[in-house]
Amino acid sequence: MRLTRDLVLGRTRTGRNRCILSVADVQLVLERRTGDDMQRTFVGLSLWITALTFSVLPALSQWTSYPNPGTPRTRDGKPDLSAPAPKTRDGRPDFSGIWSAPRFSTKYLENLAADGVEVPMLPWAAALYRERQTNEGKDRPSGHCLPHSVTDFDAHHMPKKVIQTPEIMVVLFESYHSFRQIFTDGRPLPADRDPAWFGYSIGKWEGEVLVVDTVGLKEATWLDDGGHPHSDALHVIERFRRPDFGHMEVQLTIDDPKAYAKPWTVKIPWVLMPDTDLLDWVCENEKDSQHLVGK
Repeated sequence: MRLTRDLVLGRTRTGRNRCILSVADVQLVLERRTGDDMQRTFVGLSLWITALTFSVLPALSQWTSYPNPGTPRTRDGKPDLSAPAPKTRDGRPDFSGIWSAPRFSTKYLENLAADGVEVPMLPWAAALYRERQTNEGKDRPSGHCLPHSVTDFDAHHMPKKVIQTPEIMVVLFESYHSFRQIFTDGRPLPADRDPAWFGYSIGKWEGEVLVVDTVGLKEATWLDDGGHPHSDALHVIERFRRPDFGHMEVQLTIDDPKAYAKPWTVKIPWVLMPDTDLLDWVCENEKDSQHLVGK
């Protein structure tokens, strides 16, 4: 069995709700009722710890510690995350790299408004939000192997890979093998559009900031795992800024007049994961659904 690099390093990076890891007679049952990290851990061990050590060694050979060329280094050879942000050949900020939430925190994934911002929900949206909170998000799309969307993937703690060209920025998500396209070639938003999981995104530069407009999101998507809802009128405005080599600032504005009395804005930090790459991560055939505990 292959375990991820973060189990080897003492962190957990798995799917949601429940994961059972077995190596010979060593079994770990990990479960969380809400959010993507695991809250309650039961560990049963009936094998020498050395057997587990040798069992997980293959996980170290998956490009998880391959030095990236062009990464600035400190004197001791470690990545210098406070170095100046890189530029593309045309002088734009270069957002390329592997990014995640600081310390793989699920803070904003669980609640976009975790910092206390006012969320002026209209009555129907407030009622739906309370229902999702009460039933512990049992109908959350990602709990049924459906992908996250724009806002909750911005808030997601798992790694994401940004690939940037002058015409397009592509984001590859380790979770759920998903991807997103942000067109920066000057095209307008499509007038005729079917609702989509990631909607339709176009970006334009305002100095050092990439401003992204997204519309056409499926109403089945949630803004976060806590259950903030939206309507078909949702317009998401993102502002991406890379102040230095190792940090990204993502400002999200939720503009949905059918669900909220006025737009509201949150700020989400990303940190660079240097000298690594994405791992294989698939939600397999909805095997977690039988373990969902919502009311």
